[in-house]
Amino acid sequence: MLPVAIDINGGDRGPAEILSGARDAAALGIPIMLVAQTGTLDGLETGQLAIMTCSEIIDMDEDPARGVRTKKDSTLVRAAEAVRDHRASAFLSAGNTGATMASALLRMGRIKGVARPAIATPIPVPGSTPTVLLDAGANAECTAHFLIQFAQMGSVYARRRYGIERPRVGLLSIGEEDGKGNALTKETNEQLRAGAAGPDVNFIGNVEGRDIMSNDVDVVVTDGFTGNVVLKTLEGGLKFLVGKVFEALMANDETRAAAKVILPFLAPTAEAMDADSYGGAMLLGVDGVCIISHGSSSARAIVNAAKVARDMVEGDLVGALRAAVAPTP
Repeated sequence: MLPVAIDINGGDRGPAEILSGARDAAALGIPIMLVAQTGTLDGLETGQLAIMTCSEIIDMDEDPARGVRTKKDSTLVRAAEAVRDHRASAFLSAGNTGATMASALLRMGRIKGVARPAIATPIPVPGSTPTVLLDAGANAECTAHFLIQFAQMGSVYARRRYGIERPRVGLLSIGEEDGKGNALTKETNEQLRAGAAGPDVNFIGNVEGRDIMSNDVDVVVTDGFTGNVVLKTLEGGLKFLVGKVFEALMANDETRAAAKVILPFLAPTAEAMDADSYGGAMLLGVDGVCIISHGSSSARAIVNAAKVARDMVEGDLVGALRAAVAPTP
C-alpha cells in the first residue's frame, strides 16, 4: 500500500500533536508520508517517516478556493497531488475544511458521473454502529439528483466501513410522512420511492432529526446546509450536556463520592461519543480517499483517521463508489 499523506500543518493543536498521531499510526504498520511546510518539523522527532516539504500553507481562516488557486505549493495541494500521481494512497488533514475539499476536488478530480462530492460524517450511536450523515457541509444548495447520489454513496460507505449488508437510508425531513418537507425533500422522496437510486439502496423513507442518533437508520441524506447545522447542533448539545453532568458530579463531597461509582458505568458511553474515536469525515465522490479530521483532533484522532484511510484504500471504496453512482443526466 502506498503511504497515507498527512498534512502536518493542519489542526488547532500544532504540528507536534499531528506528528505524534502520524508516528503512532506508522507504529501500527500503516505507511505514512508527512506533508509539511519547510521548517515545521525542525527539532521534532520524525523517525523513519517519509517527508514531503512545501513552501506554503493554507491558513484556517483563508478563503478555500483562492488558497488552492494561488498557493500551489501548499501542503494541502501537494498532498492531493500525491494521491493523484500515485505517490500516496490517501490524504488526511485537520486543517481548513473548505481548502481540503477544494484541493481534493481540483487536484484529484471527481469520480466519473458524480455531480457533487459530499462529506460523510459518522454520528455516534452508543451500542450500535454510527449513523452516516451526508452531506455535512460540502454543498449548501442541492438538487434531488445530488441527494439521490448521496444515498448511493452513503450506502456504499456504510457497507464498506461498518460492514452493514443492507444499510437503511433515510431522507432528513420535518416529518416521517412522504408528503412532509420542502420542495426539494418532496421531490427527492418521490424519486427515491420510485427506485431512482437503484436496487442497492434500501430507502426507508423520511426520518427526523431525533432519528439520527438512534438505531432506526444507518444513512441519513440531506443538503449540506442542513447537514452542517445538524452536525454543529449535535456537537454543541453534547458538549453542553457532558459539561453539566461533570459539573453536577463534582459539586460537593457527596456527589464526588457518587462519581467514583457512576463514572465507570458512564465511561463506555463517553468513549462511544468521543469524536476522536472516529478519526474524521470522508469526502465521498472524489477520485481518491480523502479524510477531513476535526480541527481540534488529537494524536488519537489522527491514528484513527489513518486506520480508516488504510481500510478504505484496501477495501477499494473508490472503486465501489464508481460502480454504484448513477451517471449525471
